[in-house]
Amino acid sequence: MGNGNTKERLDHLRKLIQEEDFLEGKGLSNEVNIRIFCYNAEEEMMVQHFLEQMISDPLMNCHLIECNLYKIFLDVCRDLDILEAIPEMEEEDGGIFLLEQLHSAVGEEEYIKKIQYAPHRSGDVLLITGVGDVFPFMRVHTLLEALQPHFSDIPILVMYPGEFDGYHLKLFDRLQPNDYYRAFNVL
Repeated sequence: MGNGNTKERLDHLRKLIQEEDFLEGKGLSNEVNIRIFCYNAEEEMMVQHFLEQMISDPLMNCHLIECNLYKIFLDVCRDLDILEAIPEMEEEDGGIFLLEQLHSAVGEEEYIKKIQYAPHRSGDVLLITGVGDVFPFMRVHTLLEALQPHFSDIPILVMYPGEFDGYHLKLFDRLQPNDYYRAFNVL
């Protein structure tokens, strides 16, 4: 999960995301500016607390725009007026059927509509959180692929409770890895 303990790595992340090279995507060989911060799922509360402090810090030299994927999922379900029906659907039709229905109703485009904003400003960082909470309703590798064209001008930072070896994302360090080649480990 990277070098050093998570607290030290988070402190380093705070400095890194404010640097001009990070904000402008320098050193990425003309690749998309998507970075992934991996951590152990057991450290979720510590990571959330750190992010809350960082987002509300007026001295930050960048503007963190948090998009919690689980909250977006719930918003989309509310918009579609299906949130209240989900428990009953699962009980009557089973979890696999429910998951198929939700995947067809709530796709990447619905997330992108909720995440998109304008104008993007210099110093903005799109912060993706809630990756573990939204599983299995949304897989971050498919969302990143869909998000990239809409956010090619600002960095995307994904807080990921699992591992990324530069080629495969492995949620919770347990699930079957998904291939994703277009991001970089931030630390």
